[in-house]
Amino acid sequence: MTQQVTLGQMRQTVPATEQVRMGFGSLQSFELMQRAAKLLAAAQLVPKEYQGNLPNCVIALNMANRIGADPLMVMQNLVVVHGKPTWSSQFLIATVNTCGRFTALRYEFFGEAGTDSWGCRAWAIEKDSGEKLVGTDITIGIAKAEGWYGKNGSKWKTIPQQMLMYRAGAWWTRAYAPELSMGLQTAEEVADIIDITPSGEVVGVTTETLRQEIKNVTEEAKGLDGEPEAQNSEPPQPIIDLETGEVHHAEQDNAQEGELLL
Repeated sequence: MTQQVTLGQMRQTVPATEQVRMGFGSLQSFELMQRAAKLLAAAQLVPKEYQGNLPNCVIALNMANRIGADPLMVMQNLVVVHGKPTWSSQFLIATVNTCGRFTALRYEFFGEAGTDSWGCRAWAIEKDSGEKLVGTDITIGIAKAEGWYGKNGSKWKTIPQQMLMYRAGAWWTRAYAPELSMGLQTAEEVADIIDITPSGEVVGVTTETLRQEIKNVTEEAKGLDGEPEAQNSEPPQPIIDLETGEVHHAEQDNAQEGELLL
């Protein structure tokens, strides 16, 4: 007599396979991540930094996995400014709001608008402890003192209220949830340390430019001080006349030539 088995019984007898997650921990997870990266690299809707660039897509997938974000969101908000990867401030604030550990970020403005005392601070409540976490005060005076306000192409003069909120939110995240930013600055922060010329060219301060500037200043200082060139410390070698056997010294010969010229 044959034993009949229902579909439900068959499903119960099949062992559940372990779900493979993208990452670098195993061969299966790495292969899965490469397959996903290959698909994204072939898409035309992802930013140009990822189109046809498999390594960049793998990095974006890894970052998305680490912070628990959607890969496409990471790609859209991971901005390269002057060769440095940065987050957009909106994405960083959204990551805090959706991580589940805090309430949504809120902002308090203080001081008088239009003056250097006008500023903003971000705050949120930690859900586990109920503690109110208040961020650093950001003011227009700080923006001017740090050099953000006067940079070419800066948005501090045109949209100061928005920039105050962006900077307050970014600094709050850096203080209370640095793992969400993964050590990266925001695009607005990096833009505040570079200049944009009227032609659109980005002029940044790099290690190489600093070294060249120090070299130029050093050479100019030497020229102003009239620093003499380093003289040879070795004494002049005597010159022997093979016909007469007399020994001459270069200094004596130079002196005699000078007397004759006079």
